Amino acid sequence: QVQLVESGGGLVQPGGSLRLSCAASGSIVSINVMGWYRQAPGKQRELVAGVSSGGNTNYADSVKGRFTISRDNTKNTVYLQMNSLKPEDTAVYYCSADAISYSSPSRLRYWGQGTQVTVSS
Repeated sequence: QVQLVESGGGLVQPGGSLRLSCAASGSIVSINVMGWYRQAPGKQRELVAGVSSGGNTNYADSVKGRFTISRDNTKNTVYLQMNSLKPEDTAVYYCSADAISYSSPSRLRYWGQGTQVTVSS
């Protein structure tokens, strides 16, 4: 199994910044794509950003130019630097990892528990 633990959420004023971290642990064989999703109240979960093991990234149009995703493969950790935050960025942010573990020969998507990000004055 693979466990994901997120940190870094909180309350920030519009225009401010936050940095989210997510560390994967467990019986990991390999991790392909890691990503961040978010879910606002009454809305579906949506992709925010993703990064492959080779460093290729993709972003939702709503966050391009403001958010930056990165990862440290040596630490099985993914980061999301969020700048110029807007009230509409308020949501629970979830980390994901597409991973193969020693307990499962198939690549599965694992999820973190979520961290609240609130952008408000």
